[in-house]
Amino acid sequence: MKLALGTAQFGLAYGIASPQPQISFAESRAIVDYASAQGMTVLDTAMGYGESEVRLGEIGVHSWKVISKLPEVPVGESATSWIPNSVKASLAKLKKRSLYGLLLHRPDQLLGTTGPEIYAALQRLKADGLVEKTGVSIYQPSELEGIFSVGEVDLVQSPLSVLDRRLITSGWLARLADRGVEVHARSVFLQGVLLMAADQRPKIFDRWAGLWGRYQNWVAASGLSPLEACLTYVSSLPQVQQVVVGVNGLTHIKQILRAQTSHAPSWSPDLATEDEELLNPLAWLKLS
Repeated sequence: MKLALGTAQFGLAYGIASPQPQISFAESRAIVDYASAQGMTVLDTAMGYGESEVRLGEIGVHSWKVISKLPEVPVGESATSWIPNSVKASLAKLKKRSLYGLLLHRPDQLLGTTGPEIYAALQRLKADGLVEKTGVSIYQPSELEGIFSVGEVDLVQSPLSVLDRRLITSGWLARLADRGVEVHARSVFLQGVLLMAADQRPKIFDRWAGLWGRYQNWVAASGLSPLEACLTYVSSLPQVQQVVVGVNGLTHIKQILRAQTSHAPSWSPDLATEDEELLNPLAWLKLS
């Protein structure tokens, strides 16, 4: 199964366009148990996701492949000691002996003066058996050129959706596949905006009215629901190994798992956009 369980809401309230409250512990456990029973094996979390790692450890995720993300190395800290200490602290919270993946939440740090030290610390974690794969979580593929000038990575997590095909059009999806890099897609629903009805969509998105009309026509032509169309489109890409899906409750993960279908819709060129103000949720905070 290509679906990976995103757990940001296990640890904190999450979302920009439509903020969702933190999920209760009981609901978090029910989600993990149900997802596991349905064949999901990969969990995505981060050291910056509030209580997420602690809660996952309490639930018990021994059989899961867990990916966590490392925040920015603080100014004045030695990456050589700070990074392994942070990972060991995460493993203690998760009650795991090792991580499947460790991603840099701020990969641009690799391009600074401490970049070589950070990269070496990540490689040491692999050599010590604390991490199987190291990599980066990016906002746009243009970040990758500089990252690979520092060294190779094993895993890249990137936004990718029916509207956001920059990883494809830049050529980086194919280049990553050629390098044997594992690719995990996130933001396949654009933080839920792609699943909203027109009257539910926040007014800040009205400037893209023409695009929304074309998107709705594409969904209608596919004969699928918005959830099915968006999920199946990204899942059908052979170079994508995992699609990270965040959930806001047990009902939500059930809907997502039911939405998997082998009928992948054909992509339409009139959905193409590289507008950073739309594709980067951090930019939404500046919209009015």
